[in-house]
Amino acid sequence: MSNEDGVYSVPGKEFDRDTRYITTRITADGSEGFPVEAGRYRLIAARACPWANRSIIVRRLLGLEDAISIGLPGPTHDKDSWTFDLDPGGVDPVLGIPRLKDAFLARDPEYARGITVPAIVDTTTGAVVTNDFAQMTLDLSTEWREHHRPGAPDLYPEALREEMDAVMRRVYTEVNNGVYRCGFAGSQETYDSAYDRLWTALDWLEERLAGQRYLVGDTITEADVRLFTTLVRFDAVYHGHFKCNRSKLTEMPVLWAYARDLFQTPGFGDTVDFDQIKAHYYVVHRDINPSGIVPQGPDLAGWFSDHGRESLGGRPFGDGTPPA
Repeated sequence: MSNEDGVYSVPGKEFDRDTRYITTRITADGSEGFPVEAGRYRLIAARACPWANRSIIVRRLLGLEDAISIGLPGPTHDKDSWTFDLDPGGVDPVLGIPRLKDAFLARDPEYARGITVPAIVDTTTGAVVTNDFAQMTLDLSTEWREHHRPGAPDLYPEALREEMDAVMRRVYTEVNNGVYRCGFAGSQETYDSAYDRLWTALDWLEERLAGQRYLVGDTITEADVRLFTTLVRFDAVYHGHFKCNRSKLTEMPVLWAYARDLFQTPGFGDTVDFDQIKAHYYVVHRDINPSGIVPQGPDLAGWFSDHGRESLGGRPFGDGTPPA
């Protein structure tokens, strides 16, 4: 961390996420100048970040580890950039840079927006191709098919896309971003509104998942990946740090069982690092947690307890197989 920390909560203001991403896509036909090519691209994805955690999970479920390398920034950063402080010498071993910002500036020397993860970098130029996290994972499922492992699941099945898109839109606006809207609220009024929206959506999910094992269809899809990365952080950071404290995840029977089911599924829990998650939120958000003290809890043993969701049927990987 530098001495210059970011500011996340603006007094009197509702949190408004900047969604002006670099939307260039890597496609099978290379229509936007970046064709799918094994070994060419590097995914930069901090384990601390829920948006980046999605891409790590999808890459692992689809077996794209050999096709797309991964760089892992540390959990803490200043307002300037994510940094590669976990790597020897504080430099990414493939890109040769200490800050992710360097790859954004290689794409656009005048780039003035947020330096976000996940980002995919073209190793031939050292420049970011995209940081559009929502489209990125869908493209890993659809455009990168020739490089999927045998038995990879279909995370974005065509027959379910209309329903998936609607569910994922609500999960994003009300839950994924909803916790941030609570945590970064700049007034009591904006917090109260955000809190009500969040719990309306979580109650909806608790009811929806009471009778079905997965969010859409009877197998794991991208919709489950997107909800999971928020749920797995809920008790560790969102309940206390972001004041999303009507209930803990462990006090919501259906969502708690659903989250444990996914956590114990290969490709999900094995991508999660609770120490990095807590360090990121409690250390980086100094305007919310000025002391920078990271709590020791909660107890994580419950994540490995029986969930009983098998009784609802469903097949995690459909006709496919789990990742090794």
